Amino acid sequence: MSPITRGPSTTTPPTLLRPDAGSPPPADRALPDAHDLPVDGRSTRWADHREARRAELVRIARRTVHHHGPDVSMEEIAAAAGTSKSIVYRYFTDKTGLQIAVAEAVVLQIQGALEGVLRVSPTPREGLRAMVAVYLEMIESSPNVYAFVTRDGSVESGGPLGHFLDSVTALVAAPFARGLTQEQPDGRRTARRPEAAPDEAAPADDDEAARVALAEAWAAGAVGFVRGAGEWWLAHRDQPGAPDREALTAQVAAWLWAGPVGLLARDRTRPDAPHPDATHPADPEESR
Repeated sequence: MSPITRGPSTTTPPTLLRPDAGSPPPADRALPDAHDLPVDGRSTRWADHREARRAELVRIARRTVHHHGPDVSMEEIAAAAGTSKSIVYRYFTDKTGLQIAVAEAVVLQIQGALEGVLRVSPTPREGLRAMVAVYLEMIESSPNVYAFVTRDGSVESGGPLGHFLDSVTALVAAPFARGLTQEQPDGRRTARRPEAAPDEAAPADDDEAARVALAEAWAAGAVGFVRGAGEWWLAHRDQPGAPDREALTAQVAAWLWAGPVGLLARDRTRPDAPHPDATHPADPEESR
């Protein structure tokens, strides 16, 4: 196993899922209903109002779930919004629709946090560690909201869990795909290869496609791995011997770095590197 490195965190404070942390949901503040607005014939005004009202309902739902748990009912969410359940259902077909909307809001926050840490992470390894930290900070900041957007559904497309994991996977895959590939003049992305000797033939298209796809495959596996480790930690973090968040972040990042992405990142700087399909242990010098 690669040695664990622990350094100063470059991530945002662990409040990614906490809407208005510390403040109870404002149960007495009613949202204006769309039918209370004067009809002026401008469809854009209605569309803008509907979008704003929907976003406010999502924020209130997140606050309510954060304070009262993932089993909160639609009636409780409607009461916190100062409206009725029938009004909430005008904006979300059912509770699954509300879960997906909350998941979308969470993913937007994760995206902003990831972009921030990647800007200040000078190496692929530090970027990987920062992304693991963002995910673990997210689930620690509000286990209730995390459970709400990932429970009661399969990973099939369209369900809250599948939607959430697909979105997070795409976010994680993007920076690694960029790091392991290079953009061609025609817009295609092809594999970055180590500096080749002048007489070395260019890699075959199939080889390039395999390496490009590997970043996406790794991202899907990495998100599943981090999710599993994170959920285990949420359930066991108060038990004797359980690691704290910083220790788990360092350990998970070390495990992931010993896999395909770490190998590919190192291969980019080694002219004598083996084919990306080859399996070999992580270089101890690169693991520090």
